[in-house]
Amino acid sequence: QGPTARATPVGRSRRRAPARAAMAKHTKKVGITGKYGTRYGASLRKIVKKYEIQQRTRYACAFCGKNSVRRVAGGIWKCTSKTCRKTMAGGCWLLTTGAAATARTTINRLKKAKGDADEK
Repeated sequence: QGPTARATPVGRSRRRAPARAAMAKHTKKVGITGKYGTRYGASLRKIVKKYEIQQRTRYACAFCGKNSVRRVAGGIWKCTSKTCRKTMAGGCWLLTTGAAATARTTINRLKKAKGDADEK
C-alpha cells in the first residue's frame, strides 16, 4: 500500500460524535410561566403562576356535575360538556371566589334558621 491508501472510507473520521445531553422533558419549577423567561423577576412570576394555573384548571359544573367548566373570559365560565353547555358568572381567576362562598354559606345558614323558626 502506498501513501494514497486510506484505512477508513472517505468522508468518515475515526472519532465518535460527541454524545448529546438529553433535553429536559419539562420545567422544574417555573411551569406555565416559563414563557416569560428571565423577565419580570422570580417573585412576580411565582404570583402569576398561581393565577395562571387557577384560570386554566377545569372545575366541576354545578348543573351537570362533570369536571368540564373552563374560563372563557374574565369572570365568564362555560361548561364544555356536550349535554350541558351552560355559561355562568364567577370570579376572574377562579370559578367561585372566597366572598361568594361566604355569601352562599351565610344565605344557607339564614334559610335554615328561618326554617327552624317556622317549625316552632
